Amino acid sequence: MSNKIAFLFPGQGSQAVGMGRALAESFPVAAQTFAEADEALGFSLSNLIFNGPEEDLKLTENTQPAILTVSVAAWRVLASAGVEPALAGGHSLGEWSAHVAAGTLSFADAVRSVKARGHAMQQAVPAGQGAMAAVLSLDPALVAEACAEAARETGLVVQAANLNSPGQTVISGALAAVEAASALAKAKGARRAVMLPVSAPFHCALMQPAQEEVARVLGTLTLSDPRIAVAANVTGGLVTTADAARDALIRQVTGAVRWVDCVQSLAGAGAEVFIEVGPGKVLCGLLKQINPALKTMNVEDSASLEKTLAELAGSEAVA
Repeated sequence: MSNKIAFLFPGQGSQAVGMGRALAESFPVAAQTFAEADEALGFSLSNLIFNGPEEDLKLTENTQPAILTVSVAAWRVLASAGVEPALAGGHSLGEWSAHVAAGTLSFADAVRSVKARGHAMQQAVPAGQGAMAAVLSLDPALVAEACAEAARETGLVVQAANLNSPGQTVISGALAAVEAASALAKAKGARRAVMLPVSAPFHCALMQPAQEEVARVLGTLTLSDPRIAVAANVTGGLVTTADAARDALIRQVTGAVRWVDCVQSLAGAGAEVFIEVGPGKVLCGLLKQINPALKTMNVEDSASLEKTLAELAGSEAVA
């Protein structure tokens, strides 16, 4: 009996110049993925990913299609090795990668859509007016209280944006409100509140213009029912239809990423092995905080692929 595998796809913040290059050099299916992205976008995204400059890669409208492309390349390499997930999920942008893997939408449509998504998110709030901060070691309910109090005090938007693990909640909103909520969170017992180096306040009400643009873009696309259930950030539950997938991808722009609930839903549906597919190991780290008993692996280059395939063979996780 094989263990049920869930693929997890990373979001913005996991990017690095040179990511995916080793896969593209070793696996034709990965090289083809980068070529498809370049063709879909009409410029050499692959050159930016492999060679930088970092300042350009860090622009949200480039970061999002870049991480999606590296993640899809890694997923296709795993598929070519016979490793298929029973379930999938992704953090923020990663939910789009999960839907590509689930067959909900084509890779070309996804890469064009997330470039538009990134551009709209970047434009929604003028630079310097929004902020995000990670609140560490404070109950999420108390973080929500701090946000509500800060919003009342300042008259500005601030809310929980990423419920990443029991000990890490990211808040998002107007700069002054995020600063006020951070101070209140520390007063309530948070170990730290760390301002994040982001270009816009994602996953809060200030992203409404971007959400409208994502709804418009998704309205032009044909989506299919996913082949496997995909965790929806905005509810923490699993989606199995095209309509539910579209709704989740739209509402996700202003809604919180309920990552703890996503992981618990996947585990509840029988996932025993979680493989982070794409750049970095951020999600592996969060998984250990959410439930240390869950088995985690990652695939971002040839070495991590070999290690994961060996571990899967050892645990007979490949059917």
